[in-house]
Formats: sequence, structure tokens, C-alpha cells
Amino acid sequence: MKKILITGATGLIGSELSIYLSNRNFEVTHLTRKRTDNKFKSFTWNIENNFIAKGALDNVDYIIHLAGAGIADKRWSEKRKQEIIESRVKSSELLFNSVNKLDRKPKAFISASAIGYYGAVTGNKVFTEENPPANDFLGTVCKLWESSSKKFESIGIRTVQLRLGVVLSSKGGALKKMMLPTKFGLGSALGSGKQFLLWVHINDVIQIFEKSIIDNNLTGPYNVVSPSYTTYNDFSRILAEVMNKPFFIPNVPSFLLKLVLGEMSQIILEGSRISSEKIINAGYNFKYPTLNEALKNLSRRKL
Repeated sequence: MKKILITGATGLIGSELSIYLSNRNFEVTHLTRKRTDNKFKSFTWNIENNFIAKGALDNVDYIIHLAGAGIADKRWSEKRKQEIIESRVKSSELLFNSVNKLDRKPKAFISASAIGYYGAVTGNKVFTEENPPANDFLGTVCKLWESSSKKFESIGIRTVQLRLGVVLSSKGGALKKMMLPTKFGLGSALGSGKQFLLWVHINDVIQIFEKSIIDNNLTGPYNVVSPSYTTYNDFSRILAEVMNKPFFIPNVPSFLLKLVLGEMSQIILEGSRISSEKIINAGYNFKYPTLNEALKNLSRRKL
């Protein structure tokens, strides 16, 4: 039985991924800030103190690194920006320094990343993994995040960076927040509505993580977004249709979102097309390639 250590395992992706991999006959353990009381064995770590509990890395075959302060959890003060960066970079560095001391090293290090790598921009360009990172805050975060994970390559460990779009799940995350106004008949697009929303169904995310484990040919960055392109106008309209709610409210003005969210508003006010061709060419077939299919599936799970 292959052993997998997951950081950030109590989050939206980590919790579902743990159950899925366990059911697929992997031994799953967690690395958390506090011991958790669930079916998975957990070890503690403290990034500030460069501490990982004894035994956490023993005989681990794969590390899946999901830990990091939420991008959209708080307004972006300079202090918060630093927290977002350090929670990703320092945690990766702590793992690297600890793994480097092991006689038996993991076979692969698989790290979450984000499509923020390409920056907050709306335009006609279709971004691929070959494009450089943007010079804005989101691009900088992802560049540093991925660079810290690539250190594992220097000690012979295969690395994969999965650049995630907005993960749609019935158990929380962005979709729950998007649904709330629609539920009360107040669904509307944000800003111009012409910006693209790069989304992906949670099931596809989980199975791409699994593929990253078992497929030794996967290495480097992969965009994990639906192969279909959806604008905010389209997303809001289709969500209202699936929920059998009206959709006629005017778009929420950009200036209002900027006033409320500050610099963080760029996450929802900007968005270009991003290609998922690389992961498809690697042999992955999206189970939910269109938004209508994805939302109908999730609605049956009691959104």
C-alpha cells in the first residue's frame, strides 16, 4: 500500500481527496497545525518554528502539498499579502529541508498552485503553461509558490504543480457564496460580466491529483480548469437556470466591488481564457467539461 502525506488536508480539496485516495487503497496521513480527530492519522507541524513531528515523513511515497493561507479569506493589506506568500513558500521550504535529510525519499511532490500565475487580466489571449508569470501580486505569489516546490527536483523527486481554477463543490468554497444571492432571486454578474471565470468540478480536481500520483510521466505545471470557456455573465445565467431562479438583476458595478474588496476585487473583475490542453494531452478526460453538466451534477448533491 502506497503512503501519501497531505498538507492542508482539512480544506475543501484535502478533505475530499483524503477520502477518495483512502477508498482507492492508499494509506493517507495528514500534516496539520493541530492534531485532528478523524479516521486519518495526523502529525503536527509549525512552519514558524521549522518543526515537523517525528515520524510524519517516515516511508512516505508521495507528498501532496495543499497548505496555504486563503487568497480570498481577508482583505489584502500588506501584512496579509506577506502571510499569503510565506504560508506557501516557507511551508514548502520546511518540507524540502526535512525530506532532504531522509534516506528514503518520496517518489513525487505534488503541489497546488493557481491560475493566478497568469495574473489578473481580461483579453483575447489564451494562456498556456508556457507563458511567464504575471508581474502583479497573484502572479508573484504563484511564481514563488511553484519555485519553492521545484526545489524537490534537485534531489531527484518528480514534481507536479497543479494550477487550479475556481473549484466548484457542493460542500463549500466559492460556489456556496455565488449561490446565495441567486437563491433569493438576486443573481447577477459581477463587473462587466465579460471577464472569464475559470472553473473546475471538484471530481475532476480529485482525479487529476490521483493521476499526478500514479502517472510518472506527469511533471511540471498543468492548468486544472474546464476545457470550456465561461464568462461571468454566462456563469450567473446558467447558475440561475439550474437553480430555477430568475436572472434579471443588473450587474454589480465594478466600482462597488473595488470599494468593498479593495485590490482583492481583481480576482473576480478580471479573467482571461486558460488552456487545459496539456493535461488533456497527458491522457486526462474531464468528467464535467461544461458548466451546465457540472452544476446539474452538483445540484443533485443538495447545493
